Amino acid sequence: MVSEATREDVPPLAGGRPPGRWRRWLLAFAVAGLLAGMAVAMLTTAVKQTPTIDEPVYAGTAIFSLEHHSLRFNPEHPPLGKLIIATGLAFADVHVDAGFAGDQTELGRYVLYEQGHDPGRLMLLARLPVIVLTLLFGLVVFAFARDLAGPAGGLVALALYALSPDIVAHGSLATLDVPVAGFLVTSAWLLWRARRRPGFYLPFAGLALGAAVATKMSALAAVPVALLLVVLSVWHGRRGSGPQRTVRRLGAGAAAAIGVALIAIAVVWVSYLVVDPRLRWVPPPGLPPVEGLRSLAGLLPLPRPYLDGMRVQFGFEDQVWTTFLFGSRHVGALWYYLPAALLVKTPLGALALWAAGVAAMPAVPRLRPAAPYVLVPAAVLLAAAMTGSRDLGVRYALFVPMFLAIAAAGVVTVRRRWAPVALAGLVAFTAVSSLRTFPYYLPYSNEAFGGPAETHRQLHDSNVDWGQDLGRLADRLKQRYPGERVWLVYKGSGVPSYYGIEAADPLAVPADAVHGLLVVSDSAVAKADDRLGSLLRTSTPIDEVGHSITIHRRP
Repeated sequence: MVSEATREDVPPLAGGRPPGRWRRWLLAFAVAGLLAGMAVAMLTTAVKQTPTIDEPVYAGTAIFSLEHHSLRFNPEHPPLGKLIIATGLAFADVHVDAGFAGDQTELGRYVLYEQGHDPGRLMLLARLPVIVLTLLFGLVVFAFARDLAGPAGGLVALALYALSPDIVAHGSLATLDVPVAGFLVTSAWLLWRARRRPGFYLPFAGLALGAAVATKMSALAAVPVALLLVVLSVWHGRRGSGPQRTVRRLGAGAAAAIGVALIAIAVVWVSYLVVDPRLRWVPPPGLPPVEGLRSLAGLLPLPRPYLDGMRVQFGFEDQVWTTFLFGSRHVGALWYYLPAALLVKTPLGALALWAAGVAAMPAVPRLRPAAPYVLVPAAVLLAAAMTGSRDLGVRYALFVPMFLAIAAAGVVTVRRRWAPVALAGLVAFTAVSSLRTFPYYLPYSNEAFGGPAETHRQLHDSNVDWGQDLGRLADRLKQRYPGERVWLVYKGSGVPSYYGIEAADPLAVPADAVHGLLVVSDSAVAKADDRLGSLLRTSTPIDEVGHSITIHRRP
């Protein structure tokens, strides 16, 4: 049996009778404890990892953009996420000449490694704002779930969020994936709250939606859903029946949707104007042409740099990318890649609670009104992401563990004698699985797929090896293999020589000249061509670093 004490059209914001003072304190300590544990995990990860592939680009762009008020670098992503990263880098005394002639990859390398700065310190400063933002989004997840299922539901959702290896991994990096997902979840929560106070919450929902669109262009897929939810919230907030009332409610909803859209558009414009108030823009050479439905993107009332950035993204989508899934390499995208990767990289306890929550939301009357605000955005965003051509990691779908953590909170409303025990057991199982991977969150996979040490056999790129363990590799070579000849195939943005790794490229010499230690990033192993494959087959694996780099011995 499930609880039906609350009418479907008036869902409670706090779920039942308010707790006493001691319960409120206990709740506050539980929330603080979960977020503190998450903060420790992210900070530890941030300190120990060397720059991943995308981070130097964002860090270099952030510095150059603010110092020279230029939109020149990294046009394929809007500025807001990089402005967030820049708030940390503002504490570093880093400068780049206005005439810097390299591309964005060279800019990132120059900023981190060629000016005499400590790249570890710079990356920590760049990562700290994203870590803080990730913790704040945890509060949003808690508040959203508490609104639906009470304090117990809020704690369940926050626990799944704070213990998610993917959110911890990417929340500790100076990248855009957690910020865009968090802003989308925040927008959905504010739209849900707007059912009771539309005049108060809808403007904030517009700001959150605009922040998502101003962080990453993939958020555009959520805009139609969000605007429909605006209409739904206004419809719910204005009572009455009859034809005239219906027309008025629809008209008010449409007007509110237009207002939210205008606020979101304004946020995007402001993010560009903060970088360059004069909005000077020179389109990058070689912009791909747009045809068919894509040409309609040019009609959006957004800044020209944004629209040209969309053309850059279209160009990426038109490329043929290589995919690695379940131990097999594929040329071209697999439509089921993201659900399959999420199946590998989500704790089994969380998967079970996700499924139960998705089933509970339409089944439980008090949760049913929230299903469009939780399940529909997640489904639409996932469907849009599945059409992409770049199967490079679950980071493209981090909104899924956020929205489904909220959905899982609905399990606390199930009135079965075994439900509390099962719920506690699954959360505990999730916690154990997550803690066991500490501090190697990026290559996490659940026990059904062998755990972090075996993830490289199932997936590649940012699911496993994103260049994060170059510093750990340097320490391992120094401690266990001093003085030995090293041949390195490294996939990442770090500079091996900076960390004291003196290595040669085994692909630049005849195979019979390669003797000693053959060190290969697991992403390179997954996509090895015939030449590298031959070297690997005639070598013996002897060690691994961070579950992302394998050390072989070649006689």
